[in-house]
Amino acid sequence: MVTARAHTNIALLKYWGKKDINLILPYNDSISLTLDHFYTDTSVEFDPSLKTDEILVDQQPSAGSGAKRVKRVLNLIRKLGDSTMFASVHSTNHVPSTAGLASSASAFAALASAGAKAAGLNLSERELSILARHGSGSASRSIFGGFVQWHAGHDDQSSYAQPIQRNVDWDINLITVLVDTSQKKISSTNGMQSVVETSPFYPAWVKSAQADVKPMQTAILNRNLATLGELAEQNAMRMHATTFGAVPSFTYFQPQTLAILTAVRNMRKQGVECYSTVDAGPNVKIICASSDNELIMHKLSKIVHQDQLLVCKPGPGITYL
Repeated sequence: MVTARAHTNIALLKYWGKKDINLILPYNDSISLTLDHFYTDTSVEFDPSLKTDEILVDQQPSAGSGAKRVKRVLNLIRKLGDSTMFASVHSTNHVPSTAGLASSASAFAALASAGAKAAGLNLSERELSILARHGSGSASRSIFGGFVQWHAGHDDQSSYAQPIQRNVDWDINLITVLVDTSQKKISSTNGMQSVVETSPFYPAWVKSAQADVKPMQTAILNRNLATLGELAEQNAMRMHATTFGAVPSFTYFQPQTLAILTAVRNMRKQGVECYSTVDAGPNVKIICASSDNELIMHKLSKIVHQDQLLVCKPGPGITYL
């Protein structure tokens, strides 16, 4: 049995839409920061006595689309290892699932890493990233710590993530505001597919997102918080604009989401260097320097309870327990 731990990541430049649904190939590159606070521990053991894969998530049997995605990754591992053995999978999420907090990223990065090692495979980080992508696109980035870029690619082997800056040696963190951790009414998979198929804003979003890649790389390497934050906030708002253009239109925002976004803009006008980003969900992440945490959290406490606020710092890549 092998146990791996993977952390979630927050996309600063978003992945939103697949040009190949089966291979999970995105339309544009994305750039993320792996976080220290949220993570998944997954244990995998291939057992010749098993008659089928046994999948437990938070001590409960997994079923439906989640189980299918796990089996897809396990089947690829079996193919790579020329094996027919079924596996026992035990996964524990230290992050709310399906709430827009990237639980699938950490879950499938941990599964790919633990599963490959349990099968006796000696995969490179790039190969692990490709394997994890088959479970969840954003999982390709959670193989690595720090700032990570996922190359959109054009086929299975050219779509993978790689680190931009593994060890983040400058002052950047995220304040995560947990507006709502319940399951989303529209999953990320269904939401992005609806947008790709029906939103007239989508092609413009892809073009602008791809154009942001080089400036974001430069901002990271130059340790430029202001440029990084501006790019991330613009990218997130443009992504969410595509949902309003979908048919039928929808949004992941809730009233508290909008109140927090307004509060961040107001704080910035007052000279506080902070920027918002929002994935497919209502929860807001605020990019800032740790020196401003206390002030920002004090301002936000007028909108949300203190226990809805979590400070996240740059996190590590895959570790084996």
